[in-house]
This record gives sequence, C-alpha cells and structure tokens, in this order.
Amino acid sequence: MQIHRSQSPMPWFVKIERGIVDKATFDCYVPAHRAYVRSLIAAGHQARTGYWAERGGGMLLFHADSRKTAEEIVARDPLVQHQCVHYELHEWCIVEAPD
Repeated sequence: MQIHRSQSPMPWFVKIERGIVDKATFDCYVPAHRAYVRSLIAAGHQARTGYWAERGGGMLLFHADSRKTAEEIVARDPLVQHQCVHYELHEWCIVEAPD
C-alpha cells in the first residue's frame, strides 16, 4: 500500500470542541456559528462543521495557510467568543485521499 500526503494548497486544521454551557445558552449562538462557517466557506477555507451523534461536542474542519491563521479563525468563532466550548486545535495531516 502506498501512502501519500494530500497535495492541498493549504493544510487542514481541526477544532475539536466540548460544550461547557447549558444547551439553551449554546443554542443561542449556533446560528451565528453557522453563519461564520458559511463565511469561511465563501473565503475558500473549505470549512465543515458538525456535532457528535452522542451530543456534547463536535468539530470544525477547515483549511488555513498557517497555525497562526488557524488560531485566528478559531478565535473569531462565536462559540469560542462567547465561551460556550473548550477546544483543542490540531493540524490534520492527510495520508490517504482520493486523487
């Protein structure tokens, strides 16, 4: 089996998050979060967001040109700005993907 790294123009980053506020508070900021993700998509970051089926957390997957840019993107997320989540940010290195 041959493993190859994705030849994407920008690295992928993933924000893995866990909610830390009650559901009613969290849900107040979901529309703003979704609008923010749509703005990332429009800006070319190929962003994807979703929650775990078991609830309680989720992730945001996106392209950014550097770790610094990825940190700035995460800092502008309404869920982060309103302290609704604890999160980890990781660069994701793809080793196998469709051509």
